[in-house]
Amino acid sequence: MIIDTLDNAARYFVHGDRIATALKYLRDNDCTKLPVGKIPIQGEQIYALVQDNTTKTRDQGVWEAHRKYIDVQFVAAGVEEMGYANIQTLTIKKPYDEQADFALFTGSGSFVTVPAGSFTIFFPKDGHIPGSAVDGQPAAVRKVVVKVAV
Repeated sequence: MIIDTLDNAARYFVHGDRIATALKYLRDNDCTKLPVGKIPIQGEQIYALVQDNTTKTRDQGVWEAHRKYIDVQFVAAGVEEMGYANIQTLTIKKPYDEQADFALFTGSGSFVTVPAGSFTIFFPKDGHIPGSAVDGQPAAVRKVVVKVAV
């Protein structure tokens, strides 16, 4: 898992051309003005999911992980907490669904506050709970999740 701000995006280009493309897309676009929904960047290899959400309490969250895609999650407006745990430390709740590209887990991990202008990168071994409310107070958040094929 990586957490940083878009000001430092170039530091992570070493993780491959696709990660670099995702971060450049986020850096070069005003994500607060993108239309909600799916935006192709490089076909199904890299695409953005623009979301307007309301954060939820931690107990409403579920650990998830993906195998086919890396998640680059960028908070464009608002603030949320995101949980992180290596999937080896979690217990499978719902086995991996290849078509939907996710498995669900139970367990515990660490949470970080992700303010506007910040991004996280979750790799296939990174269990994560996105969209948690800071201090348990649900709030509006604009987020762009860029899915990057492994």
